[in-house]
Amino acid sequence: MDYIVCGLGNPGAKYEMTRHNVGFAAIDLLAEKLGLGRLTRTRCRAVCGTARVGDKTVLLMKPQTYMNLSGESVRDMLEVCSVPVERLIVIFDDADLPAGRIRIRKSGSAGTHNGMRNIVYLLENDRFPRIKVGIGGPDREHGEDMVDFVLSPMDSDTFAAVRAVPDAVLDLLEHGVDHAMQEFNKFQPVK
Repeated sequence: MDYIVCGLGNPGAKYEMTRHNVGFAAIDLLAEKLGLGRLTRTRCRAVCGTARVGDKTVLLMKPQTYMNLSGESVRDMLEVCSVPVERLIVIFDDADLPAGRIRIRKSGSAGTHNGMRNIVYLLENDRFPRIKVGIGGPDREHGEDMVDFVLSPMDSDTFAAVRAVPDAVLDLLEHGVDHAMQEFNKFQPVK
């Protein structure tokens, strides 16, 4: 295995198209693009599938441990597949980015995202690429709660970014993280 691409989210139909599940939605679209169809194989408390991207073997995964414990599944998968942490790519929602924006980073802190915090904590390492999908933030002036916000359905701008993430992943795998950053960090949904 050359790379692991992990989308973060919560299992279950009630979470499917919520803002917090943009990682799962992006993995589903990537699996479809790579001809894998629906991911059904289970391994390390994740549903997963394997595909070839150029000369690389890539494992796509959606941890089934719920968001805040994502690191358990990711850590186990890296170990079982003997993939070094710098070849892990994590896709997740970011409430600090405007809805529909994409930010690719080589490494860095987990910020306020509990799923990423758990991954960084359990891996004891933050030196892996990540793709953040902007979901905007709650309307605090009108008392909207963060939990309610992230568990509500994604808007069209967010979904436009999710649709672009598979191309960002493929660009990163084929041309490297610097190239993908140049190409996709300027992404904005079409108005």
